[in-house]
Amino acid sequence: MATASETRPTEKPARARAASLRRLVSLAKPEWKRLLWGTVFLFLGSGMGLVFPQAIREIVDGALTAKDEALVNRAALGLLVIFGVQALAVAGRFYLFATTGERVVSRLRADLFASLIRQEIAFFDQRRTGELTSRLSSDTSVLQSAVSANISMALRNLATVVGGIALLFYTSPILTALMLGVVPPVALGAVIYGRRVRKLARDVQDAVGKTGEIAEESLAGIRTVRAFTAEAAETKRYREAVMTAFEIARKRIVASSTFMSLASFFASGAAVLVLWYGGRLVFADRMTVGELTSFLVYTLMVAFSLGALTELYADFNRAGGAAERVFELIDRVPAIPPTGGLTLPKVEGRLTFEKVGFAYPTRKELPVLRGIDLSLAPGERVAVVGPSGAGKSTLAALIGRLYDPDEGRILLDGADLRTLDPEWLRRQIGVVSQEPILFSSSIEENIRYGRPDASDAEIEAAARAANAHDFITGFPDGYRTLVGERGVQLSGGQKQRVAIARALLKDPRLLILDEATSALDSESEHLVQEALERLMHGRTTLVIAHRLSTVIGADRVLVLEGGRIIQSGTHARLVEQEGLYRRLVERQFVAA
Repeated sequence: MATASETRPTEKPARARAASLRRLVSLAKPEWKRLLWGTVFLFLGSGMGLVFPQAIREIVDGALTAKDEALVNRAALGLLVIFGVQALAVAGRFYLFATTGERVVSRLRADLFASLIRQEIAFFDQRRTGELTSRLSSDTSVLQSAVSANISMALRNLATVVGGIALLFYTSPILTALMLGVVPPVALGAVIYGRRVRKLARDVQDAVGKTGEIAEESLAGIRTVRAFTAEAAETKRYREAVMTAFEIARKRIVASSTFMSLASFFASGAAVLVLWYGGRLVFADRMTVGELTSFLVYTLMVAFSLGALTELYADFNRAGGAAERVFELIDRVPAIPPTGGLTLPKVEGRLTFEKVGFAYPTRKELPVLRGIDLSLAPGERVAVVGPSGAGKSTLAALIGRLYDPDEGRILLDGADLRTLDPEWLRRQIGVVSQEPILFSSSIEENIRYGRPDASDAEIEAAARAANAHDFITGFPDGYRTLVGERGVQLSGGQKQRVAIARALLKDPRLLILDEATSALDSESEHLVQEALERLMHGRTTLVIAHRLSTVIGADRVLVLEGGRIIQSGTHARLVEQEGLYRRLVERQFVAA
């Protein structure tokens, strides 16, 4: 006998799935009126379905026993009316339950996306984009069936089973008892089947999610794939993932088909048994032919409904697993909340790092910053240089509170960033990166992203200040020109200037330039540098740079190596000293 400790691990997931399903169904409460009318139509349709075997009995007995043509005609006409009412009830039931399911899942998708978009950046470091989009698409699609068609079908089949068994007992208690002898084996098989399919269904969802991750990664990086002629390798990688998913799905199909074949055999065996014994009752004049016929129809209805319920049981188990994953993400509390905290009445722009240490959550054993002490005065331009992996971009990420330091603290005008409202804080910060991300909408909408309430005149003014107005008006659609996915229809310099216009429109007090000109040609760099000068004017600016032109104009240069500040001073002063900065100037900046 299994101990409590041995059974608990399997019971807990089952309880969690059941709780997730109950919570999923509870989301339909705002639609209770629709569900109420849908249920009315459901029982009306099921009732009509249970009545029609009685009309068949009238027809058969009227034709074979009573020889009453009028009775047969009335029964046939009544049967047509029954089918007409049932058809209308089915249409109403389907419409109401289906639209309810669409509404519930639409809200669920919106809630899931809202939860995902609120999570801290470390969460996205640990999760792949394809996995998260799979939760938004695949898992919610499974849930859509669970809260619409499947609930409707389950209630309809359950009503048919209960009503059918009651009418079977009314027609012939002996035959009913005989028929119910095969129900326990089918029910037991359903339980075993459900346990088997539950794991396989979850494995299939995970495997399909993996294929989505690979496809999303390959298509998003199609230019890299093309540049390295890796189409065949990516196709092979995707095909292998698809075949893995197929093999798991095949096992699930084998389990399903095995159960369905056994269920079909027992159902057919029950029909044969009932038909044989019923025939004996007819010969003994203990039952009419019409009663036997209606009994057989009820038996088939109950058998098919039981079979449908067992399949729905597996579907609900699959939906329970999907709901568990979805609600786990919806309920997740971000380590860094997107809103909540203090706001400062006025921002001067003084930034202070006090003994800041940090390691990325995915690599806690590898510190990136160690004991950083740093102060940026209001309006000061500070350039940060150093080899790759020195921690330059990490400094910028900590200022925007994309992460919190593991040691020490960061202050804005004397206030610890942890105490400030992150949303308010990020509105005070403008970021222009080496590869700015533009959304697949118009240039105007991408600039307005910096301040959604900006007027057309303010957008144009920002574009002029960013040296972007001339190239924008050169397009046939002007500011309404679509930039394509991630801005692929614009050149590097054009994208940078749109990003600078976006930052100018935001009018931040703090500015972070993360290698904003390192990927540009000389002409583009000149235009972008002019725009950056306007952007930096009067703002506290942290410049992460490789190019000499960007560093020379800084008030101060910091040299990072191994997560520590090893040199600090003006460009002219540091060039005169022996050290890493001088070597960087000689080897990298001058070469660039």
